[in-house]
Amino acid sequence: MKFDTPATTNPIDQLKVVGKPVDRIDGPMKTTGRAPYAYERHDAIPDIAYGYVVGAAIAKGRITSIDLSRAKAAPGVLAIVTAAEAGKLAKGDFNTAMLLGGPEIQHYHQAIAVVVAETFEQARAAAGLVKADYERAKGTFDLVSAKDGATKPKDGGPDSAFGDFDAAFAAAPVKLDEHYATPDHAHAMMEPHASIAAWKSDKLSLWTSNQMIAWGAGDVAKTLGIPRENVRLMSPFIGGGFGGKLFVRADAILAALGAKAAGRPVKLALPRPFMFNNTTHRPATLQRIRIGTDQAGKILAIGHESWSGDLPGGGPETAVQQTRLLYAGENRMTKTRLAVLDLPEGNAMRAPGEAPGLMALEVAVDEMAEKLGMDPIDFRVLNDTQVDPEKPSRPFSQRRLNECLRTGADKFGWSRRAKTPGQARDGRWLVGMGVAAAFRNNLVMKSAARVRLETSGVVTVETDMTDIGTGSYTIIAQTAAEMMGVPLHRVNVRLGDSSFPVSAGSGGQWGANSSTAGVYAACMKLREAVAGKLGLDPAKAEFADGRVKLNNQSLPLEKAAASGPVTAEDFMEYGDLTRTHQQSTFGAHFVEVGVDAWTAEIRIRRMLAVCAAGRILNPKSARSQVIGAMVMGAGAALMEELVVDKRIGFFANHDLAGYEVPVHADIPHQDVIFLDETDPMSSPMKAKGVGELGICGVGAAVANAIYNATGVRVREYPVTLDKLLEKMPVLA
Repeated sequence: MKFDTPATTNPIDQLKVVGKPVDRIDGPMKTTGRAPYAYERHDAIPDIAYGYVVGAAIAKGRITSIDLSRAKAAPGVLAIVTAAEAGKLAKGDFNTAMLLGGPEIQHYHQAIAVVVAETFEQARAAAGLVKADYERAKGTFDLVSAKDGATKPKDGGPDSAFGDFDAAFAAAPVKLDEHYATPDHAHAMMEPHASIAAWKSDKLSLWTSNQMIAWGAGDVAKTLGIPRENVRLMSPFIGGGFGGKLFVRADAILAALGAKAAGRPVKLALPRPFMFNNTTHRPATLQRIRIGTDQAGKILAIGHESWSGDLPGGGPETAVQQTRLLYAGENRMTKTRLAVLDLPEGNAMRAPGEAPGLMALEVAVDEMAEKLGMDPIDFRVLNDTQVDPEKPSRPFSQRRLNECLRTGADKFGWSRRAKTPGQARDGRWLVGMGVAAAFRNNLVMKSAARVRLETSGVVTVETDMTDIGTGSYTIIAQTAAEMMGVPLHRVNVRLGDSSFPVSAGSGGQWGANSSTAGVYAACMKLREAVAGKLGLDPAKAEFADGRVKLNNQSLPLEKAAASGPVTAEDFMEYGDLTRTHQQSTFGAHFVEVGVDAWTAEIRIRRMLAVCAAGRILNPKSARSQVIGAMVMGAGAALMEELVVDKRIGFFANHDLAGYEVPVHADIPHQDVIFLDETDPMSSPMKAKGVGELGICGVGAAVANAIYNATGVRVREYPVTLDKLLEKMPVLA
């Protein structure tokens, strides 16, 4: 099915099941320990051996020798694989560095060997006996020092220029020109990267933790040099990914190589310290923002430049992309530059681009409002645009940013915010409020599904879509139940298997809308097949209450499967509606903080998000997505930072003891409001995504609240007390 005209009334609009805050159907399995995660698949294959990774001890250079003799002689060892034993391996399409290094080393903790043994303890002990000697090469590890040598990236979006930014900025009566910095961030998901690999002849079965099944299966096949049809990748449950599991990582490839060498199935999980330097992270950015306005606050010129770094062949953090669409202004400019750094691979992390970009832009917008003597919300509302600023003939399909801001202001009590920073007190606490706009583009991806009406009347859905904790199982079941007119408990959903039709996968905030649209398409075909078997007109038949009805006829749904299951398969692909209408999601974040007047300790007191993101398929799981994203945004604002050892070239705080993330005590009351909205330009579901919108702008809202509380403006994240202490207000 092709979606190339705006959606009209369709079965989803009944909203008997879709749009309801139903509990997650996978919840009981997860809370009782029955959901099978990758490392725990003892039910899938017997006689599993254990693998343990050996990582490079240098950031750049080459292995001059590697001694395996003591490791091979260790108790229980079955096999050891290095680059020499593995033979020629390719680099996957979605990887920047080789997943098994040697002799060349591209980054610290790049895998150089896998040890396979009878037990985990034996594999780990033997891995410690592998002795590698290295020749270090000079590397570049500091973005600030590499900034001047940064170049325009081949991929990552072109520079943009509309009007005459330089002239308009120079002539603007009111100007802002500031620099901002965001550090490297880690995904720090609960479940580590883990895989179990088993060979049967030349065919590989891989139970793994991966967000994009088709991408993963393709890259496994390419890396190992085997036909794509010989790889079956299964990932039905994932313990968090945040973009860190979009692509195949070393655990999958090393498990496969170890299993081949040992002649046994092999399970392998990356130890927690490996996850920070062996896998991907959100790259640090340096950003410069310039805004020029007239005396009334109308933006005349807006420019945003960003610098980030990655390994050779990598890509940039596209931190300027939201600035091209968020506010009006006839004269505009964005630039993205990429430096070569010899740190572990930078890549996608929840809301790549917008998350760090808005951490800078929305602070700059607040600073501009202060220069003008305007309320920050009034300044944003004044500079709203209902069209693409770069293509004024292209309107937004839906844009209710101003309503998000006004609704949030009323709900949050914005009128009580102190106009002058550092004036509101609650005992020893300085209290402040902050706001930021949220923005994330609405991306859609081709997605397929197979649906089957069983003889029992149960509807089975099969698609390689994944559930990374987002609720995919439930919204897919809701979609099938709505389309086929059956209760939710009569739908069986099977996900995360490369033998199923290829879905959109989980990433880019496209998963919910795209995967359910694929299920919609398959169900439309199944409705036709069922109606045909019952001798009814599919265009007029009503599917409800487990029956198919037309005029005075009402037949049980399962009657169509009396002679055997009825199966249909289809996909949803998209036309060029994005050419005529810009599709985006919007929101507003409000934060109140307290800052200890004596110690500068920062405490978030309350948070509110107001979101406009199309039809909300399940308000309960959508709210969960947004509050989780708000937690991540709070972490980015106040504590999260991968600290680079600029001498040796690695992230020094590579565990959950040193890389701080928010805990329960850090997060107070959170509230989420969804505006009642549908977007017929998006898909037949009329939905969009919320999982990444929820993090966009949060960091800036926190930083703006801290400024309102203290009068201290911090432009380098995270905002920690040491950056406040010397400039705190004098105590009376």
